[in-house]
Amino acid sequence: MELSILLIMFLLFIFVCSAFGLVYIWSSPKEMEGIPGSLGWPIIGESLSFLSDFSSPSGIFSFMNKRQQRYGKVFKTFVLGRFTVFMTGREASKILLTGKDGMVSLNLFYTGQQVLGPTSLLQANGEAHKRLRRLIAEPLSIDGLKKYFHFINSQAIETLDQWSGRRVLVLDEASSFTLKVIGNMIMSLEPSGEEQEMFRANFKLISSSFASLPFKIPGTAFYCGIKARDRMYAMIDSIIARRRNGEVIQQDFLESLIMKHSRGTDTGDDENKLTDQQMKDNILTLLVAGHDTTTAALTWLIKFLGENPAVLEQLRDEHRRIQANRRDGTDLTWLEVNNMPYTAKVISETLRMATILPWFSRKAAQDFEIDGISYNIKKGWSVNLDVVSIHHDPGTFPDPQNFDPSRFDAPVKPFSFLGFGSGPRMCPGMNLAKLEISIFIHHLVCRYKWRPLKRDDSVQPTLVRMPKNKYPIMVEPL
Repeated sequence: MELSILLIMFLLFIFVCSAFGLVYIWSSPKEMEGIPGSLGWPIIGESLSFLSDFSSPSGIFSFMNKRQQRYGKVFKTFVLGRFTVFMTGREASKILLTGKDGMVSLNLFYTGQQVLGPTSLLQANGEAHKRLRRLIAEPLSIDGLKKYFHFINSQAIETLDQWSGRRVLVLDEASSFTLKVIGNMIMSLEPSGEEQEMFRANFKLISSSFASLPFKIPGTAFYCGIKARDRMYAMIDSIIARRRNGEVIQQDFLESLIMKHSRGTDTGDDENKLTDQQMKDNILTLLVAGHDTTTAALTWLIKFLGENPAVLEQLRDEHRRIQANRRDGTDLTWLEVNNMPYTAKVISETLRMATILPWFSRKAAQDFEIDGISYNIKKGWSVNLDVVSIHHDPGTFPDPQNFDPSRFDAPVKPFSFLGFGSGPRMCPGMNLAKLEISIFIHHLVCRYKWRPLKRDDSVQPTLVRMPKNKYPIMVEPL
């Protein structure tokens, strides 16, 4: 629907330009002229093809692969309002993700910049980024997660209690579970109730807006995402006000921010404290980072287990041994969930196979070269790393279309596995994601068997790759 509306608007724009004799010159920055590739149509570039390929079974890999076959490992294009260069390979991965010598900075698409706000961790660089990352990393550290372990465990059990003998849309259930977890960690949201429902409705619109075309027009995903973000911020403002008035006191991430960063308190120099806007931008960033990717990973993992019975049986054996070594009447413990070696390999192989974040976008902060790449990168360029091709490189991962957790029996080559990214911008929610998935999978494989109800490998047209059909299954007790 959105693409049809935008296409009509584009045609009207061309008509108006023609009527007034306007001439639109469509070309890339001059320095880019030596790089092969196509910019597509005026204004929208190759955005429609880009978004369309998102929904194909191979996802963005289809878009990349067609152009790599035609132009090589490096090509230029224009998508979602931006001139950009795509490239792949371990050497490019090392340079772009480590940000060596300040060569690159993170480069969100316009839609992400607008939705997350200017003070988000994902838009900060240099010392500002280090400071915000330390702040956000606190509740997501191993020690910080311990106090949420029992809540996560109880939510996993409560979710799975509803699955027996039912048709289940795994993606929806995984989304509900992970959103309850991160909402409780951040601002003590109850797992059910009116506030939770409003929170979920707004969050869904925000998530859907990140891969939309950058037109703030009523009815578009981008417009709806901005409006949902505003409602979410109003909700957080209300919670902050109640906390400061002493009406509510909670031991959560938001409370720690209010205590440390309220102006006029005796906890430090006001100049070094976060404003309310900075708090809201980074709470939203943490909510997004702690939800979408984990939801997708959990859904893909259950799908891959259903398609690979030998892997599922080996995984089930690991969790049955954990159960067998436990005293009667006791539940999963923190020590047990941190000692699941085969589960860890299954998670890694899921992230490799699905490549939930198919590319990482960076902006060149200076001119530089990459070994093995025959083009010079110029300051100011948008440079995107194609992660799918790295994860499906047969030189590193033989027979890459097979789901094989044993690939991770030994360490893989540096910068060839990017399930959680790498370098200073490695996913801050990595430990939380592993914890949530390990807990959920433990209870799932110990209690249930399942079968898919519909075979469909298409993916949703969003930046985080998720099954389009939400992976419907029928669940039965073991």
